[in-house]
Amino acid sequence: MPTISDFDCQRVPVAEGVSLHAAVGGSGSPIVLLHGFPQTHLMWRHVARDLAADHTVIVPDLRGYGGSDKPSDGYSKRTMAADTVALARALGHDRFALAGHDRGALVAFRAGLDHPGTITHLACLDVLPTLDMWDVLHGASAAVGFHLYLMAQPPGLPEQLIAGASDAFFGHFLDVWTNDPSAIPPDVRAAYLDACRAAVPSIVADYRASAGVDVEHDKADRDAGNRLRMPVTVLQQDWGAALGYDAVALWGAWAADLRHETVTCGHFMAEEAPAEVAKSLRTLLDR
Repeated sequence: MPTISDFDCQRVPVAEGVSLHAAVGGSGSPIVLLHGFPQTHLMWRHVARDLAADHTVIVPDLRGYGGSDKPSDGYSKRTMAADTVALARALGHDRFALAGHDRGALVAFRAGLDHPGTITHLACLDVLPTLDMWDVLHGASAAVGFHLYLMAQPPGLPEQLIAGASDAFFGHFLDVWTNDPSAIPPDVRAAYLDACRAAVPSIVADYRASAGVDVEHDKADRDAGNRLRMPVTVLQQDWGAALGYDAVALWGAWAADLRHETVTCGHFMAEEAPAEVAKSLRTLLDR
């Protein structure tokens, strides 16, 4: 399985029967980078090498993805956040900065709420918190998130449909969410498709959790007035203009110390604009 050059790969136990595949490089204060859909830790290859010049950079495959274990359950973002904390602790880090993209950003968001004494800085790339995401999708404009509704269905049909045309399904998102196709070269694209083809049930389970238990956890925190206590940076495309919401206001309700930046690249910003992403993360780490 392709990985980040000059990084060491490890399999680290994080829960009973579950180990994560992680690439680790650099030295200095730690930062964990969590990938999104439909990708693996490889999406961080450019940013990780940049940050490794002066940070210990830990880049895992999420539970259910890539080279990590794929149990039949345990895909709440609370459980996946606990995986992340256990991974960092196993590697010797009780406190660390955390950045996530897409699905990984939802895990990072939950880690920030559940483990405020552990996460020193938080970055979320191109998502809204789960509860807000469902609230802003309505009418014909919600068609952009058709995959969210497909994978929210009960077990059986989504897995069968996606497995029947997995390369077409996952490849669709790699195509339509990218402004610069050259940012995901053929060998990297093939690695993503291979990894997703082997992980259909667990990927669907990850998304299904975001239509159920993840919403419950977000509602409980909102009702309790819980907010992110650490410095937070959010990088997003201008989805608010497209779907009719105020992204800064939505994120501001969750984070007091917030910097929100709108990017002009596509969804896969760590590959399309790695220098910009690395710069934003370094600025966050200095706060």
